[in-house]
Amino acid sequence: MMQICDSCNQKHSLFSAMTRFIGAVNNMDQTVMVPSLLRDVPLDDDDGGGCGDAEINDRQATANANGVHPVPVAYYRTGDMYGYYVLLKSIRNDIEWGVLPGDERRKEPARLEPDTGDLEQLFRFHLKGLHAVLGELTRKADTLTDRYKREIGIGGCGL
Repeated sequence: MMQICDSCNQKHSLFSAMTRFIGAVNNMDQTVMVPSLLRDVPLDDDDGGGCGDAEINDRQATANANGVHPVPVAYYRTGDMYGYYVLLKSIRNDIEWGVLPGDERRKEPARLEPDTGDLEQLFRFHLKGLHAVLGELTRKADTLTDRYKREIGIGGCGL
C-alpha cells in the first residue's frame, strides 16, 4: 500500500492542482453574489496579469520552450469578466463531473496530440500541459474574485 506523505511532492500532484483550481473557483463563486455585475467589465488586470496580444504570444513562446501546451488564446478572449466567470465554472464542472461524449469545445486540432507513439511520453506531455493550464486558470479565478471585490467595494482589497 502506497502512502502519499511528502508535502513537497504533493503540491506538484495533479490532484493538488485540481483541488487548488476547484477551491479558487468555489471561492470565486461564493464571492460573486451578482454575476451580472461582471458583464462589460474588461478582463484587464491591475496586477500585470492582463492578456494583451504581446503577452499571449510571450506566454505561448515560454510554454512551447518548456514543452508545455499553452492555454488556447480563445480562453483569454471571452469578452468580459462575466464570460470568464462562466468559463471557469464550466471547467470546474467538467473536472468534477466529467465531460460528456460529444461535448465539443474550442480546440486547435493541430495541437491536440504530439507526434509520438510512446504512451509514457504522451502522458507526461499532457500532464505538464494540464498542470500549466490549471495553474493559470487558478490565478485567473483568484484575480477575478479580487477584481469583483474591488468593483463592489468589499474591504481588504487595497481600497
